[in-house]
Amino acid sequence: MKKIYTSADQIDFTLSDIPSMPAPKQVLTVKPTYFDVEYVINPHMKDHVGRVDKMQALNEWEHLVDGYEELGFNVHQLDGVEGLPDMVFCANQSLPFIDEDGNKKVLMSIMHSPERKDEVPHIEKWYRQLGYEVEYLDNSQVDDFEGMGDALWHFKKRLLWGGYGFRSSLKAYDQISEKFDTPVVALELTDEKFYHLDTCMAMLNENSVLIYPDAFQQEGLDMIHKLFENVIEATQYEAEKLFAVNATCPDGKNVLIQQGCTDVNQKLRDAGFSVHEYSTFEYIKSGGSVFCMKMLLW
Repeated sequence: MKKIYTSADQIDFTLSDIPSMPAPKQVLTVKPTYFDVEYVINPHMKDHVGRVDKMQALNEWEHLVDGYEELGFNVHQLDGVEGLPDMVFCANQSLPFIDEDGNKKVLMSIMHSPERKDEVPHIEKWYRQLGYEVEYLDNSQVDDFEGMGDALWHFKKRLLWGGYGFRSSLKAYDQISEKFDTPVVALELTDEKFYHLDTCMAMLNENSVLIYPDAFQQEGLDMIHKLFENVIEATQYEAEKLFAVNATCPDGKNVLIQQGCTDVNQKLRDAGFSVHEYSTFEYIKSGGSVFCMKMLLW
């Protein structure tokens, strides 16, 4: 089943029509040894060049890693690389997948910013060591695609939600849909402060999602509301200043989120989720938070 959907009236399926996919049980992280803000490639980085407290950043990263281990995930820790300060945001360089026969595959990204392109080979080498089948986009047709920064798997379903407009090309999803034989719901992003889909959309479970609505076109919001029973909305302040929507819910129950998101956290608890708060203030200076700092995989 492969097709790109860009409006609600095109959606000709229900979630029950979509094949199931197991939830990931492993987590890839990259040590923040060389993390810093050394350039400006998104609005959040402005005025933060050279202002990262590296000891605090390491403490924040270690606490987050502990959180995944406490939930029972197998956490891999890849060494950072000098000269690649944003490699710690390891959600961006790839899109992993497991097919119906249990074969593990990964599609490597084409990073939008020149400053980050050299991260991809290091992540690819690690996947090869883990036994993943590595695939690539046709870069003569696609200019950019930033992995799970923009491409989010629906919880336990072979359905992909794909953001485009700032860091990833809509054309990328034609190839992805073909390679993985999966439908893609394509969402155009409208606000440069929410330059990746993972900054304004967080999968919670099969029927629930957390979003910042003002980051989307109306067509995108219509598709979200058509396929999710429970749509939780973040306020502008918590989404923009605290990266509330850059949260992750790896098991459909426990939500790992930046600390201080009072409104969103109450809404999550009211919906039956367990909330675990972590400080990622040093990483927010670079435009990322909890979701960006890991890759869930099989």
